[in-house]
Amino acid sequence: MAKFVVCNWKENPRTMREALALARSSDAPHVAIAPPFPFLGAVRSIVRSAALGAQDVFYEDGGAFTGAVSASQLASVGVTYVLVGHSERRRLGDTDDIVAKKLRAAMRARITPILCIGETREERSARQSETIIRRQLEKGLSLVASGYTLNPIIAYEPVWAISTESGAAPDTPENATRMIQLLKKLVVRDYALNPIFIYGGSVNVENAEGFLKQAEIEGALVGSASLKEGDIKKIIEIAKQY
Repeated sequence: MAKFVVCNWKENPRTMREALALARSSDAPHVAIAPPFPFLGAVRSIVRSAALGAQDVFYEDGGAFTGAVSASQLASVGVTYVLVGHSERRRLGDTDDIVAKKLRAAMRARITPILCIGETREERSARQSETIIRRQLEKGLSLVASGYTLNPIIAYEPVWAISTESGAAPDTPENATRMIQLLKKLVVRDYALNPIFIYGGSVNVENAEGFLKQAEIEGALVGSASLKEGDIKKIIEIAKQY
């Protein structure tokens, strides 16, 4: 079975025309495309095989929250996956408690949350990597009520490896595997969930196979490389082999 590829476009591209061309390049089974909010409907209208994702969600289902988008609103336009806890949202103010509420809101709306977990360069240097990812996992899943049958996706995305970070370099497949093994152990021990575990952080054409061929890594969260039509096509083809 092909491994799962999530395309996180972030605040890109600039125009609807570019967005539609990019969506066509990424349209394949076992792929989720997460465009900016303004492009969701148009992308949904042209893809035939890929799932529609969103880059964020608010935790209230309605009310006086200017600029917020609820899980039920996302579901109504066909969104089936949503990123929660991405480091760029955490940097803008999403605390562990906010991430937990967003994840719960997504699951209540039957949208699969993609919980992003990862440590910063400073935390890694201080040998706090395992402590940080353990905390983010436990806090992120803390509001999941018993009886939920929808399984989240857990994305290990070390902040120091994200291409937009100064001096970033991809993690090694071996270390990413070790961290995902730890996350799996914690989930099996503490939660009645069966998530899939993916890696993100400077995934590109050159290194995608190294990560995706690892048995413990069940997919990839792709950022900047998902904005290059040729590159994302190649990464999706690599994912199909494993």
